[in-house]
Formats: sequence, C-alpha cells, structure tokens
Amino acid sequence: MARKKKTNTPKNNFYWIYASIIFLIISLSFVGGDKGLQNVQQSDISSFEDFLSNGDVNKITIVNQRYALVSINENALSKEIHRKVKTKNFLGQDNLIGPHYQFEIGPPEIFQKKLDEIKIKENLSFSYEFQTRENRWMDVLVGFLPIIIIIGIWIYLMRRMSGGGAGGGGQIFNIGKSKAKLFDQKADVKVTFKDVAGLEGAKEEVQEIVDFLKNPKKYTILGGKIPKGALLIGAPGTGKTLLAKAVAGEAKVPFFSLSGSDFVEMFVGVGASRVRDLFKQAKEKSPAIIFIDEIDAIGRARGRNNITGSNDERENTLNQLLTEMDGFGTNTNVIVIAATNRADVLDKALMRAGRFDRQIFVDLPDLNERKEIFEVHLKPLKVSKTLDIEFLSKQTPGFSGADIANVCNESALIAARSNKKSVGKQDFLDAVDRIVGGLEKKNKIITKDEKKTIAFHESGHAIVSWLLEHAAPLVKVTIVPRGQSLGAAWYLPEERLIVRTEQMLDEMCASLGGRAAEKIMFNKISTGALNDLEKVTKQARAIVSVYGLNDTIGNITYYDSSGQSDYNFTKPYSEETAKKIDEQISNIIEREYKRACQILRKNKKNLIELAKRLLDKEVIFKEDLIKVLGERPFKEKEQVGATKKTKSK
Repeated sequence: MARKKKTNTPKNNFYWIYASIIFLIISLSFVGGDKGLQNVQQSDISSFEDFLSNGDVNKITIVNQRYALVSINENALSKEIHRKVKTKNFLGQDNLIGPHYQFEIGPPEIFQKKLDEIKIKENLSFSYEFQTRENRWMDVLVGFLPIIIIIGIWIYLMRRMSGGGAGGGGQIFNIGKSKAKLFDQKADVKVTFKDVAGLEGAKEEVQEIVDFLKNPKKYTILGGKIPKGALLIGAPGTGKTLLAKAVAGEAKVPFFSLSGSDFVEMFVGVGASRVRDLFKQAKEKSPAIIFIDEIDAIGRARGRNNITGSNDERENTLNQLLTEMDGFGTNTNVIVIAATNRADVLDKALMRAGRFDRQIFVDLPDLNERKEIFEVHLKPLKVSKTLDIEFLSKQTPGFSGADIANVCNESALIAARSNKKSVGKQDFLDAVDRIVGGLEKKNKIITKDEKKTIAFHESGHAIVSWLLEHAAPLVKVTIVPRGQSLGAAWYLPEERLIVRTEQMLDEMCASLGGRAAEKIMFNKISTGALNDLEKVTKQARAIVSVYGLNDTIGNITYYDSSGQSDYNFTKPYSEETAKKIDEQISNIIEREYKRACQILRKNKKNLIELAKRLLDKEVIFKEDLIKVLGERPFKEKEQVGATKKTKSK
C-alpha cells in the first residue's frame, strides 16, 4: 500500500513582527522624545555652576520644570573637559549646537533665582528659557499598554490551546485528541525480543503478530486474515508491558502506546472522541499497532454499579472502542494489543473473536524462565565469579520478572553498603529476605517473655512442618524482627500444578503449629497467630466452598470465575447451606489444630531443645533441625526453591 509523502510546510514565524514592534517603540522614543537624536551626558548642579562661572554655558533650557539641558558655547567645546560631549552625536557627528549636558534642577523657582543672581553678579552672557515638551507617541503607547498586554496574553493562550497537534495534553481545544505516544522506526526504542527473558509461549504468539505486519502476503495468499487484536493477561510484574515494548522495537511499523486511563476525563464525550482520534491517526499511518495498557480502566463490563449513572461516560468510551475494533469502518491494517491483570472484569463483547482474536496468558516464570530472567538482570551488575544463577532461581519460586529485577537491584545496594567490590551469593539471599520479609530490626525492644514465646511459636511451626509428609520442609527460622513480624520462617515448597486434600490439610496443620506450641508450653495463646489464622481460614473456606473437597458439602463450588459474584448482593446458597459451610470450616481448622497439638506433645522434648537453640542463636537452619529431630521420615521430592512465610506478632 503506497503511502503519500507529506510535505512539511514551514509554520508562520511571528518573531519578525515582534522585532518590528520593538523597533517602532524605540524609534518613537527617539523621534518624539525630549532629546531627539542627541545623546546628552548626565551631569550635576555643582558641575553646572563651575561651567557657568567659567563662562562656558551658552544656553539653558529648563524642560517641564524638572531638568535642565545645557548647551556649551563653541569656544568652550575645545576645552579638555568638554571634549567627550563634542562627539556624542547619535550619528557620530560633532555635537556643536547642543544640548550637551543634562541635570535635575530641583525647585524651579529657586533655580531661576540663582541663575539671575549669577548672571548679574558675574556679568555673564547666557540665555535660559522654560519649555514644556510632550512625547505624544509614548503617551499614547503607555495609555494603550495594558490593552496591548491583555491582547498579547490572549493571543498566546489561544495559540497554546489550539496548537500542538494531536495529543495536546490538557489543552482546551485538544481535549478530544488522543494522548497516545507514537513510536516509529526512527524512535529510540531499543527493547527487542532478545531482552524479554522467559515467556516463550507468549513471545511466540506476539512474534507471529509482528510477522503478520511485516509479511502480510505470506498469510493472506492462503486466504487468512490478520488478527484484529491480542489481549495480554497476567499477574502484575510478569512482563506484559515489556512484551509490548519489544513489539514496538521489532515491528518496524508505527506503534501507538497509551494507558486505559488516558481516555478518562471529567468532560462528557471526551473518551469516545479520543478513541476516534486514536484510530484515525493509526489508520493514516497503517499498517500500525495500538497498545493500550491497563485496558480494564475503560473495558469493564457494562451495567455494573450503574445505580447512580456514574459509568455512562466510561461505557460510551467502551462502545466507541468496540465499534472501532470491529465495525463497518474498521481497517484490517491496524492491530490492537492490550494488557490487563483483571481479565475477569472485562466486557464479554470486548473479549470475543473479531476484536481480541487472541488471549495470550503471561504466567509467572518457572524455574528455567527465572534463570533466564536472572541472566538478563545480572548483566549490568558486577557479580562474583562463583555466583550460581541456578541456585538463585531455586530460591525465588513465585517471583515475577519485576520481583527478580528488584532482587538484583537490592542485592547490589546491600553489597555497596558493605563496601564490597562485587555482588555475592549472600547479598542475593539478604535481598530476598529484605524484599519478602522487610528490613531486619535488631534494635526493637522485646521482653524476655515475648522473645521466649516467639521462639516456641516458630519452633512449633518448624517441628510440625518437618514431621508432616506434605508440608513444606524448613530451611531457616529466625526470631529477629522483620518488618511487621517478630519472627519468620523460610520453607522449601513444591511448585505444584494441582493440590490434593491431604496436602492442603498438612499445610494448615503446619500453620497452626505455632499456636499449638504456645498452648502446650504456656497453656496460653496470644495474638501472634493472626497471620496463621487468616491463612488457615482462607484455605479451609477454599476446601469447602471453592474446590469441592469436603464430603459434607459435596462436589459443589460457589466460585464464579467471571467475577459477577463480586457485584451480587445475595449469596449463591441458602442460609442453611451457609451454616453448614461455616460448621465445616470450623471443624477442619479445629481438627488440624488438635493434630498439631498431638504432634508437639509427642515431641515436647525436641520442641524445648529447638526453642533453646533459637533463643541462643536467634537464627537456626535446616542442619540444626536435623541434629534435634534427625532426618525427615519421608522421602523428599525434588525441590525447586525456597519461599518465606512470615508470622505477624
């Protein structure tokens, strides 16, 4: 498709007009002024009296009863003292006529009396006169100056409001223009697919879209059509926007980038107008790509929370977007790529084929993908030669790409604080602890009883998780406060794709091990188990009402993947069923709590020993647990990483 070359016509330059006006004002001041074309030298009354007594003065002109213009006679101009004023003509000629000097006279009556006295006393021959001079041009100009200033400001504001092209950014007359940033081949977009580590599946699909635009005949020759759009779905930090940046760097076609919130404005109709303008610009530069980040800002399902009518404007914007993506006037050479982490709230009309033909899921990276991401983010860092990247990837399960980037940056900062020349293994481990658990607070004031309670609480978690088959084994335990937690434990979980009932129950039992230890040792319980109870309650509720793993309730789920249940005022079950669900949740939690108590009673001696070690060292590792309890009684599966569970105290 041949594109017309646009000729750049130079814009009107108003600087010469401004220069002319300034020159005119200066000219008027000279022509109509008091001094004409002469450049009079400033003087004072004492010097004037000397000139007068020496007989140098020829004529004195008192102007407006304010100042005097003094003309020196021709013979006196040859004196050394007056040589400067002789050549002070504006045109560079000898100033023989005058005036030559100017000074303030003070009260005119007194000055005139003094002149008369000196003239008679010294018998001098000079003349003086009084004149009233007006600079009418300047008076007129000064009179109209406020109006001129107001008109100038008005012209400036109007030019600002109406100028700037598309995307005028807050300008009144451009409020309906698109705010999209345009990236083309000449733009400085250096991100390519090589910079996107992991995300192999998503990257492959996006690369195909880029190939559609580069080689459309390859697909259209077989009767295929270029897809209208692609929707990137994934958790925050997984690399959706980075993938879009890579598309901008690889596509070699105009790339329009903006956020979903850029369509939102307080004025009615602005959002729809911006959508129209965006697609108009994209069609003019087609083939082109439009990237809308956080599309859930305008793409939410229509009809929700519309009691007050507050969503009308957003719905109008969405309607216009739907029309532009698949309507009568659509252009097949414009592809829309959008990103969101709230796909469940998007309108079904937006999700259908013909608008977003492809839904690309960007998942959290697995072990191998984390390794690739670490390799990318470690390039700018000075790392130790002995650093094992695979070890780092095993220590960060559940981390997104943004989390890994943060770990690498934090590790460099930690190494710099210690004045190290390179970033080592321990710096990365400290960075993981810092990000997940918070900053270590060794100076926090804790009483001996509180510290003892925390030690037994964390020891209870460690022992129960060590002795249960499906619970994640312990890696490290600390009673040093971190963030809002007074104690924390690191575990080595499996990266499971499916979870069975016994695995969830063992995890719940391990979580309740802290409170169980407090009950056994002190016959008292504390508020320190709040975080554990919150986690356990959510797990129990999921067992009963989400996954259908409870025998009493049966194979029923009340989970709504579409997200519609969030906006319902009624529960999807009866009051009787709600009562049963609450009973089953309570029964499950109490049963696992009793199981944790049984395990700890059998191992009370080991519990005391482990808590004692923890009080002495403040930090214990897997090796200490082996010394106290021995090896785990179960065959360990291949583990993939360590994560951290914090306990709020």
